This record gives sequence, structure tokens and C-alpha cells, in this order.
Amino acid sequence: MKLQSFSIVLWIMFFFQSCDMFEYHPYDGNVKGETNINAKNITRIEEICKGRNTFRFAFISDTQRWYDDTEDFVKHINQRNDVDFLLHGGDISDFGLTKEFMWMRDIINKLTIPYVVILGNHDCLANGEQVFRKIFGEINFSFMAGNVKFICLNTNALEFDYSQPVPDFSFIEEQYREEKEEHEKTIFGMHVRPFSEQFNNNVAHIFQHSIKRFPGLQFCLHGHGHSKNILDLFEDGVLYYEVPCIHERSYFIFTINPDDYEMEEIFF
Repeated sequence: MKLQSFSIVLWIMFFFQSCDMFEYHPYDGNVKGETNINAKNITRIEEICKGRNTFRFAFISDTQRWYDDTEDFVKHINQRNDVDFLLHGGDISDFGLTKEFMWMRDIINKLTIPYVVILGNHDCLANGEQVFRKIFGEINFSFMAGNVKFICLNTNALEFDYSQPVPDFSFIEEQYREEKEEHEKTIFGMHVRPFSEQFNNNVAHIFQHSIKRFPGLQFCLHGHGHSKNILDLFEDGVLYYEVPCIHERSYFIFTINPDDYEMEEIFF
């Protein structure tokens, strides 16, 4: 009798699964909706900023579980007409759940300006890296905005168990050797900065030496700490700007000018 009851339970489970009435596993990586977002938006950014030496971009990070705050941010910045694109510093998910990525993607997709997303340490949990790659793209990437090259890096060494070079110095070297006539300035973006618990601090000074070679290094951008910080980490004049998490309801606006730049914290 028990065997018969068990068989009935199995049949019922099979029936509901075959009818898509069971929720799929949160880590199955079954991505629905738009994919390859970074590459598509990089094309838009490069076209918008082509030939310009003055432009403005917004920087946010660590949206994670704060969906309502992110919704409010999108509505707020959509009311502006003076921002060319958005850079998201990572942690778009909290637990690496497939649906977290899709929920946040669908919110940020309501922006009227193009955006790109950097890989955060929470985005690496479970099979989050694979989901990130499907929805957003490569975990190391670069693009040109006018005469400024943005180099966006995976710096979440702890989440990769030091099983591969993080940051990827081969990628950095490729970017250094890549010749672009319009490349006059450089900005680095990452989720975690040197001397963070996530960063491979065995190579922190080598990393800094490597990025300082780039033409017109302006500054570095990162999130992770959930608070506002502006630090000259290596006491060499290169500033690291940490933007608060979106739950603090603020973001940075950077205006790049021919001779310098301006930074402003905006509350919404």
C-alpha cells in the first residue's frame, strides 16, 4: 500500500512538472528575456559619445535586493536630459538567483539611456557568473566614450578561490597594447577595490602600477562598501570613488571635460 501511494505521489509530481506548474530551480540558469545587454549598450554609448571630449555619466552600484529604490532611481534619472549613459558597479543580485538577475534587469531596462553592468561578488554566488554572462556578457570588458576608454574588471578574487588570475592582467595588458587613435584618457571600473577583503591583495601594488601606465588615467570607480568614500589608496594621486548602495538613495554624476572632470553626489 505504501509503495502504491508513493507511486501516485511521483505521478502527480511528474504531471505538474510537465505542465510547467512547478517553479523552476532558482539556480537553473534558465534566462528569459533580453541577453547580451552590455555589448548592445556599448554600441549605443560609443555612438552617442563619438567625437566628443565632454560628456556626462551616472554611476551606481549594489542594487541587490533593493528593487523599490532602484525603480525610484530609474524614474528619477529618466527625468534628466543631461546624462549620456549609466555605469553599474555590480551586485545586481543578492544570492546569485536567476530571477534576481532578471528582475533587476527588467527594472534597469526602463532607463532611457544605455547602461552597462560590472560583475559583483554577490553576482558570483552559486552559478551567478554564468547567468551574468548570459544576460550582460563578458566579466572583463572595455568601451570608448568619446576620447575616454572605460576598462571594467572582475576584481572578485575571493569568489573565484584564487583559481585564476583576478584581476586578469592578461586582459589589462591587451587593453594597454590596443591602439585607439581617440584614446586620450582612461577610467577603470570594478566592484571591489584594492585592499578590500575580496581583492587579491598579493597583487594590489602590481595592479596599481599596471593601470597607471594608461593614457590620462582619471580615476577608479567601485562599489561593494555600500557607503560614500573617496580615497587616494596608494597615495599617488589616483582617486578611488566608492558610490553608496542604492538603498542610500544616492548616486554619482561625473562630467568629463577636455581638461578635467567634475563629480557630484545626487540624492533622490
